[in-house]
Amino acid sequence: MGLVGGVSALAAAAALLLGSATPDKGPAETADAVCGWRIAATHVLAELDLGSVSGSSAGVLRAALLALDADEPGFVPVTCYATGVTGQSGDHENGSNDHQPPGTPPGGSSSPAGSSSLLSAQDQGQGQGDTAGEVFGWGTPDVVDDFTGTQLGPDWNAYDGSGHAGNGVRSPAAATVAGGVLTIDGSGDGTTAGLAWTAHSQKFGRWETRMRAPTGSPSYNALALLWPTQENFPIGGEIDFAEIMDPSRDKIELFLHYGADNSQVHGELKIDATQWHNYAVEWTSAGVTAFVDGREWWKTEDTSILPPGPMHLCLQLDWFPRGDGESGRMQVDWVKQWGLAAGEGSSTTSGGSEGSTDADSSTSITDEVNNVDGR
Repeated sequence: MGLVGGVSALAAAAALLLGSATPDKGPAETADAVCGWRIAATHVLAELDLGSVSGSSAGVLRAALLALDADEPGFVPVTCYATGVTGQSGDHENGSNDHQPPGTPPGGSSSPAGSSSLLSAQDQGQGQGDTAGEVFGWGTPDVVDDFTGTQLGPDWNAYDGSGHAGNGVRSPAAATVAGGVLTIDGSGDGTTAGLAWTAHSQKFGRWETRMRAPTGSPSYNALALLWPTQENFPIGGEIDFAEIMDPSRDKIELFLHYGADNSQVHGELKIDATQWHNYAVEWTSAGVTAFVDGREWWKTEDTSILPPGPMHLCLQLDWFPRGDGESGRMQVDWVKQWGLAAGEGSSTTSGGSEGSTDADSSTSITDEVNNVDGR
């Protein structure tokens, strides 16, 4: 049955399956049929959003899927990826076991033999979920770090000096690698870490990271960001594409900084940031798009606010003392980076999100000691 021709049947199946398999229904939600349908539905919706299927029936199907929240992070329960759904083993990357990036031929690998990321059994049970790289066909990443071994790779520059905005201390020792996971710890006195992937600076591209931030001190913000390689903030811009500021870790925020006065636009998304999620950002000459678990959630097509020069990925746990004296933590399973071919545009066809300035990021005040030499 063709995709468009089967719209009525698929919509009916959706109503039948999901009407009796909502998240509060218990074990039935992880049945192979339901998991398989949910996973397939997200990929169908991605194709529709990309314009791969056209016609009035496609519009009906898209509306039906959106009505079922198929575009929302968490639509496919993480348990679905842990149950070994028939026919899905090759469709969803599992970095904890294989770590083959999208587009890697069978038997091929971008990492040394035996370099799979070995999370704990509890973490591994959550699966890897969808990634933007897979959903939008970004192909094999140009560079991957899945944090194998017991120390950081040579491409990372660990901050060493005063903390963010002069608060606390940046210590390379606060960033550790074990079991295929990078952990950045923050102590009650503000000793924490930050890392810059300066060896892979580029203008335009795509980055994706799998990370989480367990609850802890309200003084700590965890974030993944793009920072100007010329060290000319704020003129050089900044893209905080996954900033976890709320102490309850129940949302992520995005801030795009621009201009000599450090102006910014902002977006936020409700999500359980204590759990593993895949956060991605795509920066093209036409705009910036942010993704969570393979779904677009924020986008701007305002080219006047885009960074003017090359940038690189940074991972930071920033301390803003509130007198609590508690510890904080963030963890990263892997990071990936892609370059863009000449003239390559956005992966999605949406018109962008409403920009706002109703919140301030952790670098809303021009800060000459943030992310510069002598950190």
